[in-house]
Amino acid sequence: MLHSQIKRDIKQCYENLGNQLDNFIPRRAQNYLVAEIAKTLAGEYHKKNRMLVAEAGTGIGKSLSYLLGGIPFALFNNKKILISTATVALQEQLINKDLPLFNRIFPKEFSFILAKGRQRYCCSHKLELSVAGDNDDQMALWQEKPKKSDLELLTRMKKAYESGKWDGDRDAWPKQIPDRIWQQIVADKHSCHAGLPKHRQCPFAKAREHLDKADVIIANHALLMADIELGGGVILPEPEQTIYVIDEAHHLPQVARDFSSAAASLKGAANWLEKLNQSTAKFAELADYAKAGRFQSALQDNIQHLIPTLRQIATNIDPAHFSDDGIYRFEHGELPQWLEEEAKGCKEASKKALQALGKLHDLISERLKDNEISARLGEPALSEAGFYLQRLENLEKVWALMAQPNNKKGAPLARWIEKSPDRDGDYIIEVSPLEVGYRLDQLLWSRAAGSILVSATLRALNQFTYFCRQAGISESDGVRFLALASPFDYQNNARLVIPALPLEPQADKFTDLLIKVLPEYLEGETASLVLFSSYWQMNKVAESLQATAKKNKWQLLVQGEESRTVLLKKHKENCENKVPSILFGTGSFSEGLDLPGDLLKNLIITKIPFAVPTSPVEEAHAEYIESRGGNPFLQISVPEASKKLIQSAGRLLRKEEDSGRVVLLDRRVISRRYGKALLDSLPPFKRIIEHK
Repeated sequence: MLHSQIKRDIKQCYENLGNQLDNFIPRRAQNYLVAEIAKTLAGEYHKKNRMLVAEAGTGIGKSLSYLLGGIPFALFNNKKILISTATVALQEQLINKDLPLFNRIFPKEFSFILAKGRQRYCCSHKLELSVAGDNDDQMALWQEKPKKSDLELLTRMKKAYESGKWDGDRDAWPKQIPDRIWQQIVADKHSCHAGLPKHRQCPFAKAREHLDKADVIIANHALLMADIELGGGVILPEPEQTIYVIDEAHHLPQVARDFSSAAASLKGAANWLEKLNQSTAKFAELADYAKAGRFQSALQDNIQHLIPTLRQIATNIDPAHFSDDGIYRFEHGELPQWLEEEAKGCKEASKKALQALGKLHDLISERLKDNEISARLGEPALSEAGFYLQRLENLEKVWALMAQPNNKKGAPLARWIEKSPDRDGDYIIEVSPLEVGYRLDQLLWSRAAGSILVSATLRALNQFTYFCRQAGISESDGVRFLALASPFDYQNNARLVIPALPLEPQADKFTDLLIKVLPEYLEGETASLVLFSSYWQMNKVAESLQATAKKNKWQLLVQGEESRTVLLKKHKENCENKVPSILFGTGSFSEGLDLPGDLLKNLIITKIPFAVPTSPVEEAHAEYIESRGGNPFLQISVPEASKKLIQSAGRLLRKEEDSGRVVLLDRRVISRRYGKALLDSLPPFKRIIEHK
């Protein structure tokens, strides 16, 4: 049961909120969501599986709901709250707006912090070494010889860090730091860790101290996955002591899949392994030959197995197997026997090489700690060894996945080879799981003190089934599901128009039809957004409509011609100056684009956003479903299109007083059997279906 003290704290917050915000109107849906979050965390629905999956439409106030329902419970029960988001924009909103507001209305003290991965921080000692003059060991780590301007920038950064004007966070530096420079000073887990005296005050170590003390932590999905893949509690708090709030939860399965994937080149890897081979004697000398001799031998033996093997694999690959886009995918994830054998050998060799280099790294680290070798010699060697350890970890992951036998029960791994776009004649070996739900369940849901998953679009075709399958969530086992409709008055404020067009999007002449009919739906409109399914089609239509736009004094703003920020700024200025403004965009403009009030009155969706399974992972997933007698179009394409269509339509109304229309130029919602389900999953707009 929910403790009476927690109930009092939540009630007090609500009263204070009314005093803090002008025009605050309590919303029934928001109140209900707060109560359900608190009750779920208290174990009222299931003692062990304290999980809520909530789709909450635009305008409900999701972030304030989970702060109100989660923080009082977490503090009372001495738990941490981790809020994970998919976008930087939501992180900034939470850190700069929502949490400071909640801090003012909550009757108790609490602290919050933004968590970032190690790679967002510099290593202060690496920074010091990078400007220490002609240090050959340090210079050897540069991929190319540094320019004078690179060294000048590093000197400015060092001075700013030492004077306290910069905290070592890449995002806090006033200008963008080029990748080639950042790679020289970035913190890494092998050479920059608090066990070494010179690194105890490094930026990441300081950030971790603050993180350990904070009550509420904001992270992104990638950092969350990085932590749980390491076992949990390594970067972020222990899962058993943490209540996870996953906002923008519909992105989590894809992030999880990306984290479980791996890729490495063949010839490129052989080249850096040769450089590593040349450094092994130096590592062994610094580690003390008496202790390190056997590790040096093991490292060299395994490198000398890997280098010719990787080059031979590249030679053995038959170019005839590649598609026009340079991809050779193995059907059902099954490798030819020769490659299966080579994969097993590469797996063992990369694993043993990684272990041997790890031992050399540890011995150097111990000698450095005990002052048996100077920091001038030891630190660059640790940094260099750390660089190769990371590469070997990735190489070992790739070949371990390539050599892994296909699971008889679950989906196989997608395995493919891609021609390298950068290196002539090189290939990239790539592996990805098709389904990652079991990993999320095993590493996260089954261990968490509580889990709250929220998004404006979690359902597909009005059901949670598709998302649950992707995210490894059981639809039974006491999981609480909520679908809360937006408070907006869709019937009176918005209409959905489906014109009587003679062609459907798969027709050859559909692009020509768009060029002909779009002006009719742009005429007389002040603020329009037109969403296309492809860049090619968008650019062709834009080019053809330039003369019409000029004649009508429309400002046509096309995605890709300038940055998103610049385009939106120009669109806003046009609208303020009463100049008809039209934005053309593709799929990325259908999510996260906020154009409230007069900034959007006319939304045109040119076609249902069906994704064609073109990536090797999508093709392999479709192949797997077919092999089990399923229909990939109905099981993957239609649910995905439903989600994307809802997101696209969600661009129109952003606030309660907003109004306008959605024009859908795709008759398949009327003509096809799956169309009704797509149509019924959209918000309850007033429908105007034109008949031919």
